[in-house]
Amino acid sequence: MIWTILILLIAIALYVFGGMLFRQDNKKPSILDIVLHKCVSVIAIMLIAGCVCRLWTPMYLVNTNPAILQEMVQNMQAQQEANKNKIVRQYVAKHADEMIGHAPIAGNVDAKNTIFLWSDYSCPYCRRVHGELSRVLSERDDVRIVLKNFSIHGALSDAPAKAVIAAKIQDNAKAAALDKLLMDREYYTQDDLKDQEKLPAKIQANVMKLAQEVGLDTKQLETDMEGDTVKAELQNVRELAQRFEISGTPYLIINDKAFPGAIPYAQIVDALK
Repeated sequence: MIWTILILLIAIALYVFGGMLFRQDNKKPSILDIVLHKCVSVIAIMLIAGCVCRLWTPMYLVNTNPAILQEMVQNMQAQQEANKNKIVRQYVAKHADEMIGHAPIAGNVDAKNTIFLWSDYSCPYCRRVHGELSRVLSERDDVRIVLKNFSIHGALSDAPAKAVIAAKIQDNAKAAALDKLLMDREYYTQDDLKDQEKLPAKIQANVMKLAQEVGLDTKQLETDMEGDTVKAELQNVRELAQRFEISGTPYLIINDKAFPGAIPYAQIVDALK
């Protein structure tokens, strides 16, 4: 702002006194002098106009018509969303099978409509969207949810994420059932949180109880949780999150459009049309 005002003052001075730069005492100005004077005047006018616009525009946007700023931000966000959806659409069209890979699937595994869900079992917003998605699955058999377990909260996330992925090795339906139990119930208590060193072991023990409840072989499950299949799937989840610029959960890709956040049932159904 200070530099703009300084340039404005210099431009005004050039416009007013520019002719003195080429004036010669008691001599008629030459054609070259006249041309140079005109050029200086034009440059001065351009600088004055630019500085005035630069000074006036922020005042207009902030004080006179602030709604334009909001509209500009909305348009920019819409453009960014369109660009991101284009990237998602192009990638999903070519790599859907790779994205599914070792991921557990809830709903009809052969459904024509696919929802990819990046989720964390310790995330309250993920639990909220889980309820909305459960409602969708209860009403329709043409939808499947590919569970991309995004372990981002350390010990609170690691064991359940690994367990559900490993459960698919035994049986996909049991993996989906374990996913539902982990979302519907509390798999750790406030007492568990008191001793951070023992927290991973306590959470894994709690997860194994739920796994046993859905009929999984927990001994085999614990072995598979540290196996190559689970490692490969977790790596795929992270790589896709980086590709799609996923910074938090939940994050949904419904057919080929991205939806960050815990979107409601109506929006999910609308996106499936």
